[in-house]
Amino acid sequence: MRSTAFIALVLLTGCGEDATVDQVVSPPPVDLLQENRDAIKLENRDIDLYVQRHELQMLTSGTGVRRQVLRDVEGPNARPGEWATVNYRMELLNGDSAYASAAGQPESFKVEEDDVESGLHEAIQELSAGDSAIIIIPSVVSCRKENFCVRTQTIPRCRCAVRWSTTSDW
Repeated sequence: MRSTAFIALVLLTGCGEDATVDQVVSPPPVDLLQENRDAIKLENRDIDLYVQRHELQMLTSGTGVRRQVLRDVEGPNARPGEWATVNYRMELLNGDSAYASAAGQPESFKVEEDDVESGLHEAIQELSAGDSAIIIIPSVVSCRKENFCVRTQTIPRCRCAVRWSTTSDW
């Protein structure tokens, strides 16, 4: 009974007519779509400068993934559901290393099914076993469909990544 009276007393004192409520002020509306468009334009400019500085001859897909094949081996391209085994080095446009496969220990992923950069899934399907390529993956396609960024601790969000790949096997 004593605890019930205490709770009732607290409730009654908290509901007085003189109570004031702080107003929540909303921030001014921001056109997030336009901000994203501007960020993509800026990133594309950075990629263009990188390509010029390194004198690369790259093909660009509709999603902005760029690739230059360094070694082109005859054979069928990778297809969804197949396993791709690659040696790679991932770095940012500024040259900082993000991560890489261990020397002599290529890594494998299932095309269009594993959690690697979605831009890599796209680019690997343009390569055949034994090819070597430079792949530039813009930030908008560096994540999987669910917006789950792979290895987010190493690649800062909204940063473009360059992947130097050598495919080993399907």
